Amino acid sequence: MSLSHKQRPLYLQIMNIVKDRILHGIYPMGTNIPSEPQLEQEFNVSKITVRNAINELVQEGYLEKASGKGTKVIRNTSASKLSRWKRFTEVLVEEGHGIRKQLVLAEVVSNEEGSEPYQLFGENCLRIERLYHLNDVPYIHYTHYFTMRVATIELSDLNAQSLYDLLEEQEVNLEKYRDEFAVGPAPSHVEKALQVKKGTPLLNRLRFSYDEKGELIEYSHGYYNTDMHRYVVNYDV
Repeated sequence: MSLSHKQRPLYLQIMNIVKDRILHGIYPMGTNIPSEPQLEQEFNVSKITVRNAINELVQEGYLEKASGKGTKVIRNTSASKLSRWKRFTEVLVEEGHGIRKQLVLAEVVSNEEGSEPYQLFGENCLRIERLYHLNDVPYIHYTHYFTMRVATIELSDLNAQSLYDLLEEQEVNLEKYRDEFAVGPAPSHVEKALQVKKGTPLLNRLRFSYDEKGELIEYSHGYYNTDMHRYVVNYDV
């Protein structure tokens, strides 16, 4: 896998990729991640770069190193800044499901006058479409609209790293969210992506994300095929 040589240190990029794999169940709880030489070969980096990435994940509590026994995953949930909720994908991973992300589209687009993205962001914005597979079956389709303030994000990283981690690396900190839920049919291209019949009722989650100054950074639509799995929110108290 090729890494970006712009801006971010290589060890942080590897750290975020490995953490994302842990959170999505690619490296399951209680198992060892690939060895340091394997990671060096995959990312084409030095031993010290890989070691620094692993040490960061050890300090964050995701990994445990044992001499002669490899490096084991000991935590597969992230800490939420927003609340004590667990991310929905983390709930699915804890239940033993496999989650795979697929980047469908990432580009700067011209918004149609009068459309909601136009009203929120003006003439142009960054549009990202992603598809989540549950046990290799299309399950969730997301369309994200972002202010042009984050249009310089390294789009090639979106398949490997968390979208929100990439925003933080650009010093865009999301501090406030508003979610709205509805049920109804999705646009035809979303129905096709999710492989559902025309007019199938789907759970639709709208999210508005704001930075610490109250500026709207993201507006997104998520469509969930809840016939496959109900939407779940777990609270840790």
